[in-house]
Amino acid sequence: MFRARLITALVLGPLLIAAIWLLPTPAIAVLVAAVSGLAAWEWTHLMGVEDTKARAGLVAAFMATLPPGYLLLDVTWAAEFIFYGAVLLWGCALLWLLIFSQRNIPAPAPAIAAVIGWLLLWPCWLALVYVHGHTNWGPFWHTFLLVLVWVADTGAFFAGKAWGKHRLAPSISPGKSWEGAIVGGVAGVIAGFGLIWALQPQIPPLVLVLAWSAVIVAVSVIGDLFESMLKRQRGVKDSGGLLPGHGGILDRIDSITAAAPFLAAGLAWWQSGM
Repeated sequence: MFRARLITALVLGPLLIAAIWLLPTPAIAVLVAAVSGLAAWEWTHLMGVEDTKARAGLVAAFMATLPPGYLLLDVTWAAEFIFYGAVLLWGCALLWLLIFSQRNIPAPAPAIAAVIGWLLLWPCWLALVYVHGHTNWGPFWHTFLLVLVWVADTGAFFAGKAWGKHRLAPSISPGKSWEGAIVGGVAGVIAGFGLIWALQPQIPPLVLVLAWSAVIVAVSVIGDLFESMLKRQRGVKDSGGLLPGHGGILDRIDSITAAAPFLAAGLAWWQSGM
């Protein structure tokens, strides 16, 4: 399992980074839309919808909402409103997790789950496109986000295996520990600052970048736990099996769904004051 996971990461990781730096933003929008579509397909499974035609229809409906979002990116106040709203929604997701950790909550009805899935995937797609093409040093910030999340996730895995004693959310994801989350988060922030040192981009004051990086790493954990909660509610281990050793697409981007809107909101706020 670990070997398959490592090979998948070593193959797909460099390809994704190369795409971020070499492809224009419209191409990135299409690439991320394709990944979002696959994630939406897996989400229909978490919704409890098993009919193939119904799942395809739900995914098609989701994909149809992406082009209007792309047009909204040229309306500055609209994009900012969406990202700030997504930040508030993830605050609600944290509350849901806290309630679930105290008492078991049944899985939401398919209609409600469809709305939740859209609220996770659509702002994430929009945020990634915005960060790449509508911010100064867009490819850098796109890479910065992935480095923060990937290193934090990997660091949490190994630190949790080595030192994990206090369960982070035992009723949601028993394998995660506070020790792993803290060590992984620190490692992610250090790696992010290493990228800043190496590439010397134009950035806000370092103290703001440090604070926002810590927030993004923390929120990425919430995104991970939120999907874990939904899988537990549905009684499934993985969202899919497309990525060897990693499970499904959703299992790999669950942290990004939360982290991307937070980065976009921070960059939008910074640029509005420049």
